[in-house]
Order: sequence, then structure tokens, then C-alpha cells
Amino acid sequence: MPMPRRPHRASPDEIKITREGEYALIAYADDTIATTRFQLGAEKLAAMTDQEIIDVWNEHIDGRDAVMAEYEHVAVEVPPGRPQVEFFAKGNQWVPRGDVLRCIVMGTSGEDDEPFITIDDRDFTPMEFARMLSTFGGWGMRIVFVPDDELHEEPEIEVREPDPRGR
Repeated sequence: MPMPRRPHRASPDEIKITREGEYALIAYADDTIATTRFQLGAEKLAAMTDQEIIDVWNEHIDGRDAVMAEYEHVAVEVPPGRPQVEFFAKGNQWVPRGDVLRCIVMGTSGEDDEPFITIDDRDFTPMEFARMLSTFGGWGMRIVFVPDDELHEEPEIEVREPDPRGR
């Protein structure tokens, strides 16, 4: 199931508002857009019209979009030789320490073998690797394949259709 899309500014015909205690549930008619529990406080919410809730919601969305427009992401890569992943005991899973993972994709050696991904000389099954990546839920990801002896180097990237006869 794909992750719901980020909510946007709404008009009254695009959303349904349901009051639930101190929350306004903002549900878009388009079910591919995330429904949000928008906390306003019980007393404030009880005194607001749907249009006033939409106005506050749209101010919230405008503020979020302004912060996002100013945000400049710098991906942190753990230096070679330092651990890229660590075990998070409370969540009982491995987690990346930075925003870049240097890893080697290993194939199978037979019918019953499962492929795996090696990071820091530790082998992760595809499910363990996917669970590790889930700590970045909601983020995007680019995967660049490089020779295994060039994991520490940033490759040149060329945007084009691949040659059907090879790379």
C-alpha cells in the first residue's frame, strides 16, 4: 500500500471535517491524501465553524510549506571505517547512523538461499534491510549502484535512457 500523499491547502469541497475532542479530523475527498488529526483544543474547536477550521488549517499548511521551501538537506555520510549502522535495542532493530549507506548487494548461491545486503561486514536479509530503511518512512531514496571497491566515492550520474545493449 503506497504511503498517503502530503496534505495541501484545502477548500471546503475538498475535505470533510469531523470533531473528536480537541482534534479536528481533516479528511480529503481524495483518499490518496493523508487524513490528519489537527489539534486545536476542545474549547477552541467547539467555538469554531468549519470555515474557521479550514482557514487555520490552510495557515498551518502555508507555514509548513514555507519551512520546507527554506530547508536545505545535507546528507550525512559516516566516514569509511566508522560504523554506519547501530542496533537500537528499544526498537529491536538496526538503524542507520547517517543518511548514506555504503553496502554490497549479495546474490544467492542456490535455490534455497536468500539474497542479502552487507553493511559494515554484517549481512542483512532483504526484510532486515527494509525494516532498517523504514526508520526513514516518508522520505525519498535514491539508489546508485557502483563497483564494490568504489563504495566511498560519489559517482558521476548521467540522466538518460539506458542503452538496451548494456549500460
